[in-house]
Parts: sequence; structure tokens; C-alpha cells
Amino acid sequence: MDRKIEERRPWRAVPGLLAGALSCACGAGEDVDPFVNQRFFMVRAQIEARGIGDEEVLRAMRTVPRHLFVDELYQSEAYSDRPLPIGEGQTISQPFIVALMSSLAGIEPGDRVLEIGTGSGYQAAVLAELGADVWSIELLPTIGAAAARNLEAAGYGDVNLRVGDGYLGWPEAAPFDRVMVTAAPETIPQPLLDQLGENGRLVAPVGSSGTSQRLRVAMRHPDGSIALEDHGAVSFVPMVHGETP
Repeated sequence: MDRKIEERRPWRAVPGLLAGALSCACGAGEDVDPFVNQRFFMVRAQIEARGIGDEEVLRAMRTVPRHLFVDELYQSEAYSDRPLPIGEGQTISQPFIVALMSSLAGIEPGDRVLEIGTGSGYQAAVLAELGADVWSIELLPTIGAAAARNLEAAGYGDVNLRVGDGYLGWPEAAPFDRVMVTAAPETIPQPLLDQLGENGRLVAPVGSSGTSQRLRVAMRHPDGSIALEDHGAVSFVPMVHGETP
């Protein structure tokens, strides 16, 4: 199932707003964002303080309303630096990991980005806020439907969504400048490497569950060879390969 959502942008913080400020951009029909303080504090205390210095990533993290991507039961914790349950045994990643992976991907405006594991839709929204054209695949139909609603509510309707097996990628939309995998395969799937364009970068947690997962960056050189970088230990839900439930 492919879906493209109509664009709406009801929640937008003022670009350049200082951390701790209370005001937001509120045009006709828009609502005041009650979480703007928490979002700016999150970026300052949880992301900048831990060494993320990519200004565009920081701006995107200040802008995307994470509280619209979590269940109402967890909205009070939306800007805490931890994953939160989204149903079906899945989670929304902690903000630091989203920022780290986005920074490692090196997104440029206009990049074609494939995301494997839509989840809540939050990472896809951050990629779109960075100016990427995003194609995102979710295995679980109920999670995919919720992500579509979240992205619509947050105003990122230009994200291309599909329910299916992310292991296989999205070959008809390839090649991609960047590929981001938000669930952990035991090894990087070859179809995803095949869909990575020249000078492309793939960011993925790799390894079995437990303590063995590592955050990897795969870079395709002009001669077609792949170079790998290791960026430390991580913990993600495992990537499932097979038929769509």
C-alpha cells in the first residue's frame, strides 16, 4: 500500500526562536504550540550537550513536534531523552539517536532518502524538515496507518509511505542519496546497498538483539565499493524480514 498525504502545517515554531521563549508562529487557523519550551530545552540539554553540532539537524529537532508522534498517554514524556512505546512492541526512538543518525546521514536539501521502519513517523518528519524527499516503508499496517495520521497532523504530508517489507527497499524509486534504517538487521540488507546511489550513505543499527548492535555508516564510493564506519553501541528493535502481516 502506497500513500501520499495531503500537506498541512498547523504546528510550527518560529525559526530562530531562542531556547526558553514562549512565542510561536500562529497564523490564521493555527494553534499555539504548548510544548515549544520543552522542545528547545530537549535540544539544548539532550542533544547539543552530548556533542551534536549540526546546525540544520538542531533546527529540525527544535521544529518537529515530537508530542504529535506519541500516544496521548505519553505526551508529558514526549521530550524526555528516551524511547516510548507506540504499540505492536515498537517504539519511537530517543531524540538523541534521531539527531545522531540524521547528522551521520549528512542530509542535503533535495536528497532522495529511503527510510526503513516508519514507526511513529517522527524520523521521517525530521528528514523532511531537513529538506529531503522521503520514501518510508513500515512493515506493520496498524503502525503505518498511525504514522500517516501523525505526519498529516504535524504537517509533513509530502512524505511517501508504503506498508511492506523494508528489507527489499523501494526499487522503483531508487537510487537514493541516503538510506536510513531504524530497526536492526543482523547484517546490512544487500537490496538496500544496491539501491544506494553514487556517493550515497546508509545509516543503520546492525546486529542481533542484546549488546551486540552497532551503529554503522556505509558509504558508496564512485567506483562502487562500500566503506563502513562504526559509531558505537546502540539498541533497536530487530528488523523483521518476510511477508507483510
